[in-house]
Amino acid sequence: QVQLVESGGGLVQAGGSLRLSCTASGLAFTTYAMGWFRQAPGKARELVAAISAVGGRTKYIDSVKGRGTISKDNTNYTWYLQIDTLKPEDTAVYYCAAVHTRSSLPVVMQIGYAFWGQGIQVTVSS
Repeated sequence: QVQLVESGGGLVQAGGSLRLSCTASGLAFTTYAMGWFRQAPGKARELVAAISAVGGRTKYIDSVKGRGTISKDNTNYTWYLQIDTLKPEDTAVYYCAAVHTRSSLPVVMQIGYAFWGQGIQVTVSS
């Protein structure tokens, strides 16, 4: 079965950087689009970044543009999200999600994703 496992979270000081990893198993990695979402306490879950299955096109939420980079490693079946210049408002539980598609467009809606990781806490201290 498909499994997504996040890693790389933790406590980081404001201004620092963090790289999250999402390692997949049970799927044909190159035919899956992927997204990183986050949910802060008391807030709705939101898309942070997404990358298409074909062509590697990306999409970022405005608050992360210029600070975030989503990427993938087809060899290691892993997607990454690096966020630089972290801010306290980046504090949230981060989730990775994946869906099988042959599209060259990133999937930006939560409902578009079929598989989810368990989530990982990222805390940015001021």
